[in-house]
Amino acid sequence: MSEAATTGISHPDKVLYPDPGLTKADLARYYARVADVMLPHLAGRPLSVVRFPEGLDGSGFFQKQAPEGAPVPTVQVPANNERGYVEHIVAEDADALRYLANQSALEVHRALSRVDALDRPDLMVIDLDPPERADLAALRRAARRARDLLDAIGLVPFLMATGGSGYHVVAPLDASADFDEVRDLARAVATRLEAADPGELTTAHRIADRGDRIYLDVGRNAYGQTAIAPYSPRARPGAPVATPIRFDELSRVAPNRFTISAIGRRLARTGDPWADIAEHARPAAAARERLTRLG
Repeated sequence: MSEAATTGISHPDKVLYPDPGLTKADLARYYARVADVMLPHLAGRPLSVVRFPEGLDGSGFFQKQAPEGAPVPTVQVPANNERGYVEHIVAEDADALRYLANQSALEVHRALSRVDALDRPDLMVIDLDPPERADLAALRRAARRARDLLDAIGLVPFLMATGGSGYHVVAPLDASADFDEVRDLARAVATRLEAADPGELTTAHRIADRGDRIYLDVGRNAYGQTAIAPYSPRARPGAPVATPIRFDELSRVAPNRFTISAIGRRLARTGDPWADIAEHARPAAAARERLTRLG
């Protein structure tokens, strides 16, 4: 696997993660190792990436527009800009992941909709964003409260340790609603969670208004937005990975628990907890009606 994974990788010895000393070749091997579980979560979705060509010690940038002549599939996503669209990469196979590794893509972000229905999301994301001095116990309580509310309105919640400071609670949808409807649902869910526990949770956009509360960020539920993809590395020291987990693991798994170096052992032991996520898709409209009936 190592030889095939690094074929065509330029400057394979370039250090991308000074801590713990991982190179571009290591990144390519990582993408090859997780391709079987990562690609189903990327397939058919416009992608954006965070690139650090000189590694984390250098400067990085968020890139939506695919490089001209990129040897991978792309899709034109209509946008309000001078060109009229953004050309996004679409990753359908391991070759596309190898290309991203060669681009020093330390993060992969995916759209919440697919190319055949760009305006109809099949995922809803609630990002639990803690304050700088995070209380992990409070963060875990927030994840369980979000789980319980989504379950109460007929959605099936899934959980991801983001590799950063928080968790994502994600509900698969059947793509029958547009982004406006899904964003309205996500906002209503967040507002209800905040009302039930205003001392720990907030929907305030301004950081100054949040205090020490956990921010319920639903901003990703909008057309043209993206969210960190399952099994994406993160551009942070230690090379953490956004990792799907089960809710019964929550008390044992911190948001940045798993790393590029450790994820292989986890997958060998547990497989992908999100492997069947698409089978649990539900309509957003029915969930919104149930939420309204809750009062």
